[in-house]
Order: sequence, then structure tokens, then C-alpha cells
Amino acid sequence: MQTEALVRLLSGIWISVFLLEVNCTQQNPIPEENLLVLTVGTSETDGFTRFMRSAKLFNYTVKVLGRGEKWRGGNYKTASGGGQKIRLLKSALEKYEKEDQVILFIDSYDVVFASDPKELLKKFQQANHRVVFSAESLIWPDRHLEDKYPHVREGKRFLSSGGFIGYAPSLKKMVADWDGKDGDSDQLFYTQLYLNPEKREKINITLDNKCRIFQNLHGALDDVVLKFEDGRVRARNVVYDTLPVIVHGNGANKLQLNYLGNYIPKVWTFETGCTECDEDLRSLTSLKESEYPLVLIGVFIHQPTPFVTVFFERLLNLKYPKDRLQLFIYNHEPHHERNVKLFLEAHGSEYRAVKVIGPEEELDNAGSRNLGLDLCRQDAECDYYFSVDVEVVLKNADVLKILIEQNRSITAPMISRNGKLWSNFWGALSADGFYARSEDYVDIVQGRRVGVWNVPYISSVYLIKGSVLRTELTDKDLFHSLTLDPDMAFCSNAREQGVFMFISNRHEFGRILSTENCVTTHLHNDLWQIFENPQDWEERYIHSNYTRIMKDKLIETPCPDVYWFPIFTETGCNHLVEEMEHFGQWSGGGNKDTRIQGGYENVPTIDIHMNQVELEKQWQKFLLEYIAPITEKMYPGYYTKAQFDLAFVVRYKPDEQPLLRPHHDASTFTVNIALNTVGIDYQGGGCRFIRYNCSVQAPRKGWALMHPGRLTHYHEGLPTTAGTRYIAVSFVDP
Repeated sequence: MQTEALVRLLSGIWISVFLLEVNCTQQNPIPEENLLVLTVGTSETDGFTRFMRSAKLFNYTVKVLGRGEKWRGGNYKTASGGGQKIRLLKSALEKYEKEDQVILFIDSYDVVFASDPKELLKKFQQANHRVVFSAESLIWPDRHLEDKYPHVREGKRFLSSGGFIGYAPSLKKMVADWDGKDGDSDQLFYTQLYLNPEKREKINITLDNKCRIFQNLHGALDDVVLKFEDGRVRARNVVYDTLPVIVHGNGANKLQLNYLGNYIPKVWTFETGCTECDEDLRSLTSLKESEYPLVLIGVFIHQPTPFVTVFFERLLNLKYPKDRLQLFIYNHEPHHERNVKLFLEAHGSEYRAVKVIGPEEELDNAGSRNLGLDLCRQDAECDYYFSVDVEVVLKNADVLKILIEQNRSITAPMISRNGKLWSNFWGALSADGFYARSEDYVDIVQGRRVGVWNVPYISSVYLIKGSVLRTELTDKDLFHSLTLDPDMAFCSNAREQGVFMFISNRHEFGRILSTENCVTTHLHNDLWQIFENPQDWEERYIHSNYTRIMKDKLIETPCPDVYWFPIFTETGCNHLVEEMEHFGQWSGGGNKDTRIQGGYENVPTIDIHMNQVELEKQWQKFLLEYIAPITEKMYPGYYTKAQFDLAFVVRYKPDEQPLLRPHHDASTFTVNIALNTVGIDYQGGGCRFIRYNCSVQAPRKGWALMHPGRLTHYHEGLPTTAGTRYIAVSFVDP
């Protein structure tokens, strides 16, 4: 009898469990229209905009509480704070009476949605509780409460107040006893409520221990990775193998959320690229030039920098109406005072206003940058502040229009050092606030991922909205710090105020010069930059047609085995001549010459050797990079390392040395570059190859004449009859 009774009892229990399971599995889904998202947003920060954009993508219904109120709830770095959110929630819940009304209460400044209401409600329903709080692995704000927390077999144990979901009547019960101040701790209030077994059971509260709904990043940075799906991106918790619906950058983990938010939910995918880059743009196309936003450009010269003249040329050529531009130029370097003066004398009057701070004012780096910001901040008409360091090479003349149209608080054009991964942004920060490489850094720098990226650090060149300076970055000292350099200090302050900094690599904007080994002892110091900044050196000094020499057959053959081709720009020729005249130590033109081995020159010229002006290494690099490839094409089977004993600039004058008698050169081949223009700078001149009775009598400025030096090409310099003729001669492979 006892056995039969036991069997009947067990059978009854099994049937009850079965029916319960069937009932649960057949439970009707919660309609999406029953869900309302409540959040607090006293001001519309960049984080708030991001939150609302993700909510809109998934069609969440959001009601924002506290708009226009002053925030009195403290901040995430203090133990107290957040009570204002409870007050606002309690007031808002008064109007919701329906039993099936579901409320999601979530932070907004540091939250993004990763999925839709359907998935959220399904997971909430599966939790089988009236209220579900987000959970984390670190206890906050009172560690002494740890022992009072219920133990869990698996998952996160501690409550986080940053997000919870529940039925409206249950939430009303939960906050009914709140009578605290706005500055009191919401985290502590909810924690104490949860730790009270009676209240926890009565309200039916649980935690989302395995991050199925909420993913808090505090204490969980290594738990979360990006999961790229077809046309969307999720955050995957690798510990519990879950895909949270909501990602919350709580605590000091805003930067990790910013990184994830560059992708989640559909900001950037491999299939679509950047999906939000063209949203909320500020178009300038319909505006008259007189209606363009007013921009203050801050130019900063803090150290000796090459190609400063070129910088100002590019600044002048920006495609933006100059009467809508104001200039603030800070120059700490006496060497560059001449560059600034010449630019302003020629073009300063074209701009709406100009202010210059020179070396004599002894303003430091941080102080100068603070001053630039404040000039815009104090001018109600200043719409944007564009900060640019003089080592920035602005190749894109539309840069201002592009950045303005992107319509972000702070936007920087991505630039990098030529051929290197060094750029003007960091993708991540180390624990002590310095550089760390993000997973996507290399792909962004090399253009494999293209978009507009929220990053923790920018430098060298960026655009800031004037309104942001007047409302959020109001501190007049954003660049000084006891531990950080000025750029790092500024970015730290921007992050502290919740102002996002974006880097755009949607266009080619330019690059950053190297300022290492920047000599200042010459007249044209840029001539010495072929090693440190080869691309800029080439653009400045190598003829624009050089790259077309072979393709378009630009090499001419005026005499047998004599080749004539473009090599130097007008500027390159002028700079070399001016540099030699500035140096001034021309040889006397006699046979005795202590500069060469043996001290005797058979066929002397009036000249200055490259090594006299310390240009020999740079000249050898020039020959190797630009002459050797032509030599190997024109003289098949001959390969050169472009070695030379003699490379020099020759000066011919009728009353000094008008010509050069017939001779062979001490070289395998010779390169002779015309540095000025016949008919304008001088009359006569040229070169005659005696064996072939062939002359080149109208050498073109910037063109090279290349010919064998020994045996076959006995030649002479034809008389210069007026003016002064300059040529650069190299005896290659002696």
C-alpha cells in the first residue's frame, strides 16, 4: 500500500511538472507595444545621441525623463549619486497602471541597444520574474555588503542599478519607499532592497546573472568581444556564450563602450561599411559663401619644422571663403618668424581677422592652445574652431567643408606619417592613460575599415564646434596638466565632459611631417629633408613630369647617348642656386684646389661642392632615387649605386668664367642639371659634344642632361655671353 501511494505521489508530481513546463512553453509572448523605455537625459550629450540612434534603429518607444533639469545626481566616480533618477522614475510610474505594462529603465549616456524589443521581451519573459536587474562581478558602492548577497552557482552575483526591466506595478512597489535626495545613491538603495529577502521575494526580483539581457562592462572588459553577423554586429559574452540585448559602459569603462559603439548594432559592418556616416549631416551646398559658418583657424608652430612655406601655401588654398575665416597664429620658433611675416604681408588682408602671438610673448604650448580655444569661445559668432599644427600636410583643400558637414562635436581628419602606422589618433588607452593599440587601429590607418570613429585621443588637427566650447568645454584651461602633455590633457578633459572625439578616414586628407633632424642653419633647410620627409621633398623639388618620363616617352636624345629629361621643379632650381649664393664661398677657378684629392684640378670651374654645404648625403640619395632608375633604362646592363667624388654647382659669367674648354669627365656618366633659364637669366651657354659635333644650346631649367663621362663624349661648355648661368654637375661612378 505504501509503495502504491508513493508511486501515485510521484506520478502526480511528474504530471504537475510536465503541465507547468507545457504552460511555460506555451506562454504567450509579450506584445512589443507593451514595452516602454524610460531613461533620464537632463542634457543631450553625444552619448545620449548615440543611445537614441540605436533605440530608433530597433523601433524602441523611449520616453526621456528630466529634460531641462539640472543634474544633481553626482557622477560615476563617487559612491553617492543617482537619487535624482529614482525620483524621476517614481514620478513617471504614477501614470502606468496596467499589469502587463513592461518598463525598461536604463541609463542613456553610456548605453547602446544591440537588438530589438522582441528579443528583449522574450529574454525577460524567460527570466520568469517580475523585475530583472542587470548584474556585474564587482560590488558597488559598499563592499561590506558582499556577504549578504545570495550565492549563485554560475554568473555575476552583484546588482547594478544601471539597467532593469519589469512590470510597471512591481516597479512602482520597488520605488514606493524612496524619499531620498537627488544626490543619494540609487545603487545603494536598490542593493539594500534586493538584499532584503522579504522584499526581494515579494517584488519578485532577480539578477541577469549571465548577461542575457544586460552587459555591464565594469569589471568585464575581457568578457566581451564583437560578433560580426550578416549586416549587423553584436557584443558576445565569451564567458557565458550569450548575446546581450543592451550594452552598458558603466563605471570607468566609457572608452570600451565607445569602441564597441563604433560597430554595434549596425554602425559599421563588413557588408555595409559605415551606415551612420551620412546621417545628420550639415550640408553647405545650398548656402551662399557669405552664409558659410565662421571658422577660427588656430595655427601652431612649436618647434623647427620643415616645409613651413608649403604649409602656408596649402592654408591659403583651402576651398573656403576667406571672409568667413579668422586666423590665430602662434609661433614659438624665432626661425619661422620670416615665414609668418611673408605670408601675412602677402595674404593677411584677405582674412576676416588675424591675431599673431610671437616668440617674444613667451606663451607656452598649453597656454597658446587655451588662448586659441578661448578666442572662439568668447566670440558668439564663431561657429567652429579649427586647430592645426604646422607639421600637418593638408593635401585635401576641402578639409574644412568635409569636417563641418560631418556635424560632430569634435572631428579630426585622419593623417599619418608617410609609410608608417604613426597617426594623429589612438584607438585605445592604457591603464595609465597613455597609448594602447586597439584591435582595429591598423585597419583604420591603412584604410581597410573606412568610417567616422569614436576614439579616446586625437592630436595635430581637429575641428571643434563653437557651441561645444561655450556649453560643455567651458573650462579656460583644458591643456595644462601636471602629468599629461597638452594634447593628452585636452582629450582627457573632453572625455571627462562626455564630449566624443571622432576621427574620419573617409577621405585622403594628408599626412604628418617628421620634425626629427630639422636643420635650421641654412637658407633653404627643406633641401635637407630627403631622408626624413621624402614624399614632401619630392613634391617640392622633383619635376611634376618626372613620373611620366618612361610612360609618356619624355626623354629626349639631342645627341648620341645623351639623354635629356625633366628632374627639378622651378623651386628646386631656385633654392639650390640661392643656397649656394647664400653660402658664397665660390672657388677661384684655378687649377689648385685643396677641396679635391691631390689638390689639383685639370679643368677648373668656379663652383661650390655639395659637401661644402653639407648636402652630399642628401645629393647621393637624390641621385640614387631619381637618376639611377633613368640610367638603368637608358644604358641597359649598367647598374649604379650613384657614388660620386664630385658633385657641385657651377657658375658661369662673361666677366668671371664664361666657358669651359674641351675635356673628359672623371666619371662613368655625368649628370648636368640646368638651374636657370636661357634668354631670361643669361644668354649663350650650352654644351657641345665634339666627337659628334652636336650641341645642346638651349638647356631647359630643371632638365637634366645625362651622358657618358669618359672616352666617347669629349665635350666643352659653350660661352655665356650675358647674365649668370648656373648648373648642378655630378660625376657619377668615378
